[in-house]
Amino acid sequence: MIKPNLIQPFYFPTSVIFVDDNADFLENLSLQLDPDLAFLLYGSPVEALAVVNETSSSGTPIERLFSCSGNTDNQMRPHHVIDVNLDKVHKEVYNQRRFEQISVAVVDYDMPGIDGVEFCKNIKNTSIKKILLTGKADEKIAVQAFNQGIIDCFITKQDQDVTSILNKSVAQLQYAYFSQTERMLADTLAIGRFDFLRDPLFQQEFNALCARLKIVEFYLCSEPDGMLMLNAKGESYLLIVPSEDTRLSQYEIAVEMDAPQELLDALKSNKVVPYFWRNEGHYFPEYINWRNDLFPATEFKGEKSYTYAIVENPVLFKTHTILPYHMFLDNLDLKRRSKH
Repeated sequence: MIKPNLIQPFYFPTSVIFVDDNADFLENLSLQLDPDLAFLLYGSPVEALAVVNETSSSGTPIERLFSCSGNTDNQMRPHHVIDVNLDKVHKEVYNQRRFEQISVAVVDYDMPGIDGVEFCKNIKNTSIKKILLTGKADEKIAVQAFNQGIIDCFITKQDQDVTSILNKSVAQLQYAYFSQTERMLADTLAIGRFDFLRDPLFQQEFNALCARLKIVEFYLCSEPDGMLMLNAKGESYLLIVPSEDTRLSQYEIAVEMDAPQELLDALKSNKVVPYFWRNEGHYFPEYINWRNDLFPATEFKGEKSYTYAIVENPVLFKTHTILPYHMFLDNLDLKRRSKH
């Protein structure tokens, strides 16, 4: 998948809708799309537009993470306080309909009843990215629509590499969809213990981890600080990236709780990262098998120094209840076949 410039607080696969009144074109196109892409095919622009606007009516995940409260103590200068609920970020993974969210619309220009430009104008969710498919004679109209911000790009159907260009453009715009909606959240979280989100060198390390573990979705989490990551099969991994303050706090509390010297030495060595999931990240005397909650640490030098660990199948997260992406794709394929 196309990587953003910096680590986004969350990402999951989304759906792409293709709209064209030419059934043969849609059928041929569907056979050449990325096999890991969730997509919908519609020959009726009116029906497709209704689906897009209905699917988007619940809002984007980013909108559900913020709450706004007004303060009117000063009647002349009222202001608003924006709260970010971090606990809701990773809980988006339990949304069984998250993959249904439409991020990109690929629309033919020349359609009866409503042309592609009008279709794009009538999409209510402005975060959805739009690609216009055109004939050679329609390029001037497409350029004008692009310049006016109605569409994000256009592709000529007659291009010999149309499928390759389309697959690449869709992948880029799916990430752009998240980049746009998450910018406010990412800038907020890049301060303090989540500064690894804005470290370009750590981003390269994160991308390499995602590639090795075949990650398709990830979510920022706290307690512990890091990322909950899942592959298409629903296999889960927890990337723990504790800040220096967190590590110091874990050590000091362990000292106060009369932890075994072996544990204290391990915490002080920076060679392990604890995952004390039973007690909000801290040791307490009832931890008899505390060795099982220590994981090998990897030290990484970015713009700052980081220590991180990977935990497979983290206990705290009920990942067995999560809908895996591959299952969603299988169900989507069955629905498409049932229409024929």
